[in-house]
Parts: sequence; C-alpha cells; structure tokens
Amino acid sequence: MITDIIKNRHSVRTYRPNPIPDENVTTLNNLIEECNDKGDIMMRLVTDEPDAFGKSMLARYGKFSNVRNYIALIGPKDHTTKRKIGYYGETVVLKAAELGLNTCWVGMTFRKSEVEATIPQGMKIHAVIAIGYGENNGAPHKIKTPQQVAPGYNDAPDWFKHGVECALLAPSALNQQKFKFSHLGENRVKASAGFGSYATIDLGIAMRHFELGAGIDIEWVL
Repeated sequence: MITDIIKNRHSVRTYRPNPIPDENVTTLNNLIEECNDKGDIMMRLVTDEPDAFGKSMLARYGKFSNVRNYIALIGPKDHTTKRKIGYYGETVVLKAAELGLNTCWVGMTFRKSEVEATIPQGMKIHAVIAIGYGENNGAPHKIKTPQQVAPGYNDAPDWFKHGVECALLAPSALNQQKFKFSHLGENRVKASAGFGSYATIDLGIAMRHFELGAGIDIEWVL
C-alpha cells in the first residue's frame, strides 16, 4: 500500500555505486514525462553523473556521498511552480521507493553549474532529488503533532485526519514542516505555507502525501 511506502521511506545521503537498472530508469522517465505535462514543469532524471555533488563543498557539508544519480527539478521562476515541483517531485520519489530506490530532497548542497540538464530561458533549477541505492534506508525524523499543522484536527472527519498524518511524514527543509491544513467542509481543504526559501516546495510535497493518506479527491483552496 502507498501508505506503507510513505511510512517506510526516509531521506538517504550516502549511496552505493550500483547503477539504476534500465527498466527502472524507463519507469521513472515515463512518470516524469507524465508529471511534467500535468504540472507544466521540466523534471529531468540524470544518471551516472557525479559532478553536481562530487565537486561541491556544500555536498560534503551536507554529508552527501557517492551521489551519481539525481532528478533536476526545473520550472518557471514563479511562486506557483515551487508548489508543483514539490507535488510532482514527491510523486516520483514515492514511485522510486516502490522500486526499491532511496532518495533525498536537496535544496542547496549541490553545484547548479554542474547539473547536466538544459535550462530554458525564463526557467531555473528549484531543487534536485538524489536517487539511487543507499548505504542504508535512512531513519525517521522528528515531526510535529497533527494539531500543530491542522488546528481543527480533533473535530475533523477521519479522511482529513489520515491526510494530516501522512503529510507529517513528508520530507521538509530542515524538518521544519512549515505547512498548515484546514478542513473547510465536504472535501475542501485549505493548504498554506509558512515563510522560508523552500516552504512552498515543502507544501507541495505535503499536499501529495495528504491526498494519498486521505484516499479521496481533495478540492484544494490555496
């Protein structure tokens, strides 16, 4: 079940040299193409390329090791794109976990000039996702309580509670979880992000988790 994948998936920074099998690369690229079309973004899977992390002092500071594969998250330079990057990027992350791959969202600890992806005019790299076979499967991170991110949690329907609980398992920058959810009646949910460079990307990631946990079609109010 997807909720089991969400519970068991953790960020990994140290990788083994094993290449990603061709059939998994094809599966991921097909999903990436589908997400790009839906989100009007340009995610790109780059394999067997060590320079974006290997040449970066920030990568060593971030304790990344042997990252040779990554997904470049490219899109227009606007606020809405960040949320889409998070939402669709996490869609790919969860598929990677289903395929037995480890991942880690990365905002700063890579070298943008070394990323092997063409960036059209008017677009930028918002983040990357390290991907491959980890030396381990990572570990759970500290999370907030449901009431901290959803003030009306106690009186909300069960599907909303399940959504919040899955959203709290989503990766976020420095584990800050700067997102909020409010039940507005029926299947309507207000989602908002706090302040911070990656807060809007984090919101998109959390929204994807929320939908999967809730198990119903959500009418988002942003």
